[in-house]
Amino acid sequence: MNPTPVRSMVRSPFVLLVGVVLTWFIAAFLVWPNANVLIETFFPDGRFSGRAAEKLLSSERAMKSLGNSFLLAAALSVTVNVVGIFIVLVTHYFRIRGARILFLGYATTFIYGGIVLAAGYKFIYGDKGIVTALLSNLFPGMDRNWFSGFLAVLVVMTFATTTNHMLFVANALKGVDHQTIEAAKNMGASTWTILRRIVLPMLKPTLFAVTILSFLTGLGALSAPQVLGGREFQTITPMILTFTNSPTSRDLAALLAVILGVATILMLAVMTRMERGGTYFSVSKVSSALEKQKIAHPVGNAIVHVAAYVLFAIYTLPVALIVIYSFADSAAIQTGQISFDSLTLDNYVRVLTQPSGLRPFVISIVYSALAAVIAVGGLLFVALLLQKHRNWLTAVFEYLLHIPWILPSALLALGLIISYDHPNPLVGGAVLTGTTVILLIAFVTVKIPFTLRMLKASFASVNSSLEEAGAIMGAGTLYIFRRILLPLVLPTAAAIAALNFNSMLDDYDTAIFLAHPLVQPLGLVIKANTDGAEGVEGVSNTFVYTVLLMIITGLTMYLVYGRTRRRDASPAQNDPAQKDLKKKDSALSVA
Repeated sequence: MNPTPVRSMVRSPFVLLVGVVLTWFIAAFLVWPNANVLIETFFPDGRFSGRAAEKLLSSERAMKSLGNSFLLAAALSVTVNVVGIFIVLVTHYFRIRGARILFLGYATTFIYGGIVLAAGYKFIYGDKGIVTALLSNLFPGMDRNWFSGFLAVLVVMTFATTTNHMLFVANALKGVDHQTIEAAKNMGASTWTILRRIVLPMLKPTLFAVTILSFLTGLGALSAPQVLGGREFQTITPMILTFTNSPTSRDLAALLAVILGVATILMLAVMTRMERGGTYFSVSKVSSALEKQKIAHPVGNAIVHVAAYVLFAIYTLPVALIVIYSFADSAAIQTGQISFDSLTLDNYVRVLTQPSGLRPFVISIVYSALAAVIAVGGLLFVALLLQKHRNWLTAVFEYLLHIPWILPSALLALGLIISYDHPNPLVGGAVLTGTTVILLIAFVTVKIPFTLRMLKASFASVNSSLEEAGAIMGAGTLYIFRRILLPLVLPTAAAIAALNFNSMLDDYDTAIFLAHPLVQPLGLVIKANTDGAEGVEGVSNTFVYTVLLMIITGLTMYLVYGRTRRRDASPAQNDPAQKDLKKKDSALSVA
């Protein structure tokens, strides 16, 4: 009898080679950098030292940043849930006029975020912003720095991170049984009672998940506090960046990064424990699709409609103004007064034709494309092995590959800097810090968990009888993989690569730590422009960059999500990988 495909695969020399390469990569770029941070923090001279902790406790600035981070994380967990649940209800649960238009407005965060979103809000509401200029004409004595500090950061990050609710909570809401709601109505329950006692409790598991994401996003926030926080409100990650740039303060940066990592792990553990404390499901034996509910109380209905459209204006105003001002000349941008005569294509011509304008865009595209292809291509065979051959060894590999999901990007970046700023035998004695390669390694590393999960789901959906048939006919491991399995998972792999490419185009949080001084990606250039480094021309370029990024992101989202939703009769609708893709963790990289 011929050996099963799994057994023959395990015995393949190619599998052994993959195992060796995978072990080296995990050791060199996942385990050792993070372990080295701990060593440099607590064992700088080979012996235990509490010097870093003493420096932290004596630094008022560092201690204040710690408090600010936890304050922002706690506040964000509340505000994002309030706004996120509301926009999900008005677009998917309540019968609201113009719900489809509202959804498009709320979904603008799908196509721009991170440093681009923070810069957009500063250009509009900051001290030199468009809205501030208009308000100062009406109220000459107003404080032009009104949109800064904790409240500005909280507002921007609140609206930036409701994407998780639009993805996850909206999908969970579709599983609520309509018959249960009708039964409660027949028993005299009000709209508020049904929402509070039936609908929201069924959404608790998903709400726990998005609360974790919101808390961790606030805890590790970098771009929004840097752009809008000012001197009075700085968080942990900007402090880590500041201390990293000084060799004498790297131990302090390392300790802050360790605290950030420990807080992340503890938060995940606590929320997971709380989530396990309850069971949330419908008691109806035969479920029926949820139908939108009418708000019976006229005053309540009016208030909900007004609030929904006010939020719509808040979400869409930055996008609309960014698009308009991307065509404005320098005079219109400086004065905040725009007319038809001030509109021009000069900004787009300058960015797309001049090397200085096009260079950061090309650099970001190259980095993102390489990282996306390497992450997907490198994990294709690994994901197949982890899916088909399950034992304690593959379980260990899988847990280790999920390290970037557990630890914040600042800790991962700092670990790479500390570990490879001198010749290291793990990389053949090379020095990686300060080179263009280290940022590419970081981009690939942070995308491993998402890529691995999606590829595993795709391989799980493949009928195993196809592999067995190939093995019975004498096909080798590589032949089965290349001619049978790869063509089946290739569409999903391409979609994953597109999403990875999309998320790294405007990356700032990783690039600010690791980018080469002469090879600056788009996120760093946009941040420099928000500080006024390039004057009005830099502001104009940023508007153009933002519009181009929104176009690329929107096109990617359509290719990945929009086209699959149209194929209602396609077998791909039942593909677990496609379902997982629709629940993509877009947050994971937002503010």
